[in-house]
Amino acid sequence: MIVETSPHNFQVWIHASRPLPLDEKRYWLRKLQSDPGADPNNRWGRCPGFLNRKEKYRNQNGFYPLAKLIWIDWKNQADIPLPKLVSPKKANSLSLLPQGGMVCRFKTITRSDYEKGNHSITDFSYAMALARRGYSAIEIRHRILSERTDWMNHQDEKKKHAYLKRTVEKVMSIIQQA
Repeated sequence: MIVETSPHNFQVWIHASRPLPLDEKRYWLRKLQSDPGADPNNRWGRCPGFLNRKEKYRNQNGFYPLAKLIWIDWKNQADIPLPKLVSPKKANSLSLLPQGGMVCRFKTITRSDYEKGNHSITDFSYAMALARRGYSAIEIRHRILSERTDWMNHQDEKKKHAYLKRTVEKVMSIIQQA
């Protein structure tokens, strides 16, 4: 099933032919390079016919977008393969590029494209998007520093540096494991 939750934002739901444990769902979300904020634990999608009331989607007339059902297949189920176990060598290998090679780096993205209403979540989502496009840890750190305007929770330079280090290291760790 595909639901357009707001203009150009979609949720895809797959009806599997077998139950998938939570760890396996998380594995496939990482493998498919899904939104890092999407976790399958007790998560429900946006129901078609209901409004997406996130403030960032309110239009100039004060209205919110309606979630729309784009496509559904009632008959078929997907045969989801069992995940391959990652060998220790592969898990420890250092990869400069995200899974599947370089993602298009020509479309300019900004931190505001990943606004989640929470600075930490926004930074993490933006850092993941940059890492998937092949940006280095230094470039990611610089982009967050230059584009984030509110540092109220990390006012002194030491706290800001520690926060950025943690965030970028976590993102690079996830990208290397993919």
